[in-house]
Amino acid sequence: MIFCSEFKLVLLVACLESLFELSYSGLVNQNSRKYTFTLNYFEDGPVFENGPRSLKTNSSSTYIPLVYWHGMGDAGVHVKHALRFIEEQLPGVYVKSVQIGDSIADDVKSGYFRNVNDQVKQVCEEIKNDTNLRNGYNAIGLSQGGQFLRAVAQRCPNPPMINLISLGGQHQGVFGLPKCSAPKQSWCEVIDKLLTHVAYEGWVQNFLVQAEYWHDPFKQEQYVKNSVFLADINNERVKNPEYKNNLQKLRNLVLVLFDSDSIVEPKESEWFGYFKPGSDKEIVRLEDSPLYKEDWLGLKAMNEGGKLHFLSSPGDHLQFTTEWFTKNILSPFLNITS
Repeated sequence: MIFCSEFKLVLLVACLESLFELSYSGLVNQNSRKYTFTLNYFEDGPVFENGPRSLKTNSSSTYIPLVYWHGMGDAGVHVKHALRFIEEQLPGVYVKSVQIGDSIADDVKSGYFRNVNDQVKQVCEEIKNDTNLRNGYNAIGLSQGGQFLRAVAQRCPNPPMINLISLGGQHQGVFGLPKCSAPKQSWCEVIDKLLTHVAYEGWVQNFLVQAEYWHDPFKQEQYVKNSVFLADINNERVKNPEYKNNLQKLRNLVLVLFDSDSIVEPKESEWFGYFKPGSDKEIVRLEDSPLYKEDWLGLKAMNEGGKLHFLSSPGDHLQFTTEWFTKNILSPFLNITS
């Protein structure tokens, strides 16, 4: 049995690395003006704390600073470039785009193979030590970066996160891997099956990012007991009052669901909805879940107070236009001064 588990782990890592090398992320496509997955990530080179070096200083801006956290297969420097239209509309705004490691390749690999709790702890320290963020900041999480930044808000309230924008974040986890660009789609099926069998093994939870928010509705008790990240930040195992209190300090929590999302399974996770335990078909809305009814995280109180926002965007995962983003996100939540 031990040999079998180790063999599955080796296969899992090999499969993920194969997909990883085939590239799986992107920048803004200037023709479509949409956020798309198109880039080859192994253009290895230095990664700077806030993107490419610039002679322009942001210290005099009156806009509230921004922190980005990218999704799986992406890198901080790419996201900062992809979202540069925000800086154009908020002249001089200070932007920190989360980057883990010393190179683009390291940053991308960390989105697969580094314990999420360790990453959150590192980002908390970076934010705390960044004097440009000392008075507070707005945060934008793309895909898995959405739940990672929520962990930052819950665990590290100082300096304060003011608004959290979650673009396709999987706040109740996933039960199915994103579609991939591998020429043989069977690789994706293999990884999916391996995660189904070994996701809650301790040695998988400790290093495989996607396992840390893998939520198997057929193994609910095992998920709650063994999930080292998602079950913790959702207060499903131990009710941590600090998580609840800190999340409610947000001025706004904005949850964006993509109507035709083919990446996140189920897409309702982007609004804290999820499969009913024991089913991979029936969806339980946030409002009908114990998390909401018993207010484990304060989401009910936030919703009743007008601080919780459910937005939807047409198109597939992260396929938003600059026009949609400006109207629905930038103007109401980011165009504010300190």
